[in-house]
Amino acid sequence: MTRVSIIIPTLNEASCLGRTLRHLRLLEPPAWEVLVVDGGSEDETKAIAVKEGVHVLDSNQRGRAEQMNQGAEVATGEILCFLHADTLAPDDLVAVIERTLVDQTVAAGGFISLMTGSQTTRWGVSLHNYIKTYYAPLIFRPHLFFKGLRLLFGDQVMFCRRTDFWHCGGFDAIPILEEAALCLKLVRRGRICLVNRIVQSSDRRVAQWGAMKATGIYLYIGFLWGLGVPASYLQQFYEDVR
Repeated sequence: MTRVSIIIPTLNEASCLGRTLRHLRLLEPPAWEVLVVDGGSEDETKAIAVKEGVHVLDSNQRGRAEQMNQGAEVATGEILCFLHADTLAPDDLVAVIERTLVDQTVAAGGFISLMTGSQTTRWGVSLHNYIKTYYAPLIFRPHLFFKGLRLLFGDQVMFCRRTDFWHCGGFDAIPILEEAALCLKLVRRGRICLVNRIVQSSDRRVAQWGAMKATGIYLYIGFLWGLGVPASYLQQFYEDVR
């Protein structure tokens, strides 16, 4: 069995981390290891992770990209899987990842994100995010789209081989869109695959912004990023929501 290391970057995620980790205990087959890389939480995030029995690392730097890179440095599995603290994975996550990466022409993959909350499922926003995986690279990187590029984003539970990850230099140290930037590098190693399975991601950002505003912000940021505007500038439009 291939060893899959799950890496979770955290910052003040006490409200959702426990549920996420409890879901991971149900994986069949189980993950090789689960690493929580904390960026300096001031709530009970680390205590929850310790209680759930996962390996907790204190990050040298705050920032999701830096935290995930640190987790990848420590991870011992052949496959790296990057999971957000507010995202629930299916119980056959490991099996799906293994089946996908058996194909040596595939360099990385991700899941379809279904954005949900306690009262509703964000069907419209989720559909747009699904379609964006395809239309964004087709519009902005058409030469790479036909070579297998699909743009994956943070709540899609991205996974890849550790050797390919480090061959590409890991995540760029940018404040947002680090997964999409990694896809641009990984496609040189093989196709990016969107598997036909869902993960459930929190709708907390959409709940605060509203569906129309959220979709508008996603479109605006994506369009500017596609034109080459630096992520450091785009960060101002993507406020932190906990």
